[in-house]
Amino acid sequence: MSCEGYFYYHSIGQYPGKEAELAAAMTEFAALWAACDNDQWGRMLEGRAEYLALWAQLLGVEAAEITAVENVTQGFHAALTGLPERHLKGRKLLIAADCFPSVHFLLAGLAPRLGFELVTVPLREGESWVRDEDVLAAWDAQVGVAILTQVTSTASYACDLPRLTAHGRERGSLIGLDFTQAAGLLPFPAGETRPDFAVSTSLKWLCGPPGAGALWMAQEHIAEAQPELRGWFSQPDPFNWDIARFSYAPDARRFDHGTPSIVSALAALPALRWHAAQDRARLCAQTCALNEEVIEVARRHGLPLASPEDASRRGGSVMLRLPGHVDPGTLVQGLRARGVIADTRGPVLRLSAGAVTTGAGVARLEEALTTLLAA
Repeated sequence: MSCEGYFYYHSIGQYPGKEAELAAAMTEFAALWAACDNDQWGRMLEGRAEYLALWAQLLGVEAAEITAVENVTQGFHAALTGLPERHLKGRKLLIAADCFPSVHFLLAGLAPRLGFELVTVPLREGESWVRDEDVLAAWDAQVGVAILTQVTSTASYACDLPRLTAHGRERGSLIGLDFTQAAGLLPFPAGETRPDFAVSTSLKWLCGPPGAGALWMAQEHIAEAQPELRGWFSQPDPFNWDIARFSYAPDARRFDHGTPSIVSALAALPALRWHAAQDRARLCAQTCALNEEVIEVARRHGLPLASPEDASRRGGSVMLRLPGHVDPGTLVQGLRARGVIADTRGPVLRLSAGAVTTGAGVARLEEALTTLLAA
């Protein structure tokens, strides 16, 4: 099937030649791992080091400040449980209700154990994203940590990071960032807008596999972090076998623990290499232009936006509200049968263009909607 109608970058992401490059990387791994020699660990760790170097290059940060995690939830768990208790115990952790649900599940479980009050800023009735002004109103001096979502997965709302970050700094809060729906498309915040720690996966516009994420933390916070999950890879020298002589590595390696999941990092290398070789501004411009075409299609079909009208407040996706008579699951199946790949969250159709999506794909989407919405 042609990929020109691929609007699924909010979930997986594709790039030209992905299947062949991923197959080659996994074949190389199989040959190395099955060889009857002892070269495996050195080669595996070289691949993991390249994975982390590509992430550091993408974010514009020091390699010593970043490590691999399996997913966003694990990354936030590592960061939060490693922080000194003064940041959380007896204080508030602030997050918006349109965060990734898995993160909220984690926080609700950690709150009683780490001794913080979880404050969830709600959506206003009938709205699709939490307003920045409501987050600011709830953000007082008792907030020890705030977790911001750079771009939401349900509305593609891009929050005003400079405004939110400045407010948090004035109140002495640490700021964590979920930049999953922005990674590979929007720049990682730098300078005054830089958070204290951040988490993402290599899925979506980075086009990587599941299980390959990254945790970044500013060095000043790494230096005093003591992650509760620790192991031989948390040390300066993983090959220290003296069980009475543990110490944390001085950099982000302290967030590692047991034997790392190297296979997912190796599987991500082709996609990260491809992305590093692209003109990121061109990729973003292509997505934004296709999104405007999708919005015009939505207007012609009377489908209200569940994303911001203002492109500067929107990420790489366009979400549309479906009419009440349309069954979301049936619509997605009908789109797929016509070469258009998308998904829904309840009555909201999620469409995300990327490197393989084309104007012809948008035309195919419109043709499909014309038929399916009339059914």
